[in-house]
Amino acid sequence: MTAYRHTVQYYETDMMGITHHSNYIRWMEEARVDYMDKLGFPYAEMEAHDVYSPVRSVRCEYKHPSTFGDNIEIGVSVGSFNGIVVSIRYEMTNAETGQLVCAAESEHCFLDKSGHFVRLKRDMPEFYAKMEEEAGKNQQKQ
Repeated sequence: MTAYRHTVQYYETDMMGITHHSNYIRWMEEARVDYMDKLGFPYAEMEAHDVYSPVRSVRCEYKHPSTFGDNIEIGVSVGSFNGIVVSIRYEMTNAETGQLVCAAESEHCFLDKSGHFVRLKRDMPEFYAKMEEEAGKNQQKQ
């Protein structure tokens, strides 16, 4: 699992001083883009090769509130990969207290610009292999 850190900004909080729930999804995207960069597959490079990764679904379980100034560490890992859909898992914890603030997951497929599925195994074999490897790491932990 790789980690990304985000500091809660004032504008991300609501009238009660608690992070608005919609921001966790934005943080998931920030962490996912960082994760892909670290794996060697930046989104910009994939898109330059006509491969796009739209979100199919998002699930968030809010466990504990975060507030302005909190440093949130976001652990990112591949939950599963079937060659067409990848599930990305996120564990968001308060870096100071270690308390889990959100457990989340997003699913993504891979399309070309015209909306057709990309055959990753054929068209991006290195990426396909890396996703299988990352998913395998998660399977071993379970």
